[in-house]
Amino acid sequence: MNEFTVKEAAALLGVSDDTVRRWGDAGKLRIRKADSGRQVIAGRDLLPLLREPEAASALAAAFPLAKASARNRLTGIVTEVVKDGVMAQVAIQAGPFRVVSLMSREAADDLGLEPGMLAVASAKATVVSVETPAEG
Repeated sequence: MNEFTVKEAAALLGVSDDTVRRWGDAGKLRIRKADSGRQVIAGRDLLPLLREPEAASALAAAFPLAKASARNRLTGIVTEVVKDGVMAQVAIQAGPFRVVSLMSREAADDLGLEPGMLAVASAKATVVSVETPAEG
């Protein structure tokens, strides 16, 4: 999921739909019309605005995921994926928090991780894993 509706973007940023539309009109955000007719915003275009502190608390409520035992969850947008032959380094901006996870390249490929997509960094003990939204 690399594009978000105006409503989803508003939830990610912790602002109203109208604020997102005004930012689009003012040129602060690039909003385009998708083939479906809905207005959408590329995840990459949200990155500069996600560093606002109020964005962090709205993220988890807006995008519920499958149940998991890890209780420390930071919902955000992938900002960077660096892969080599074996490992991948994935950075997620969750409101004012930047979380970096090291994982196998295979795991990053299986999740289809790329900048601009929604993901959750979940931590249990000293391990941080990354999840993507459940289908359906």
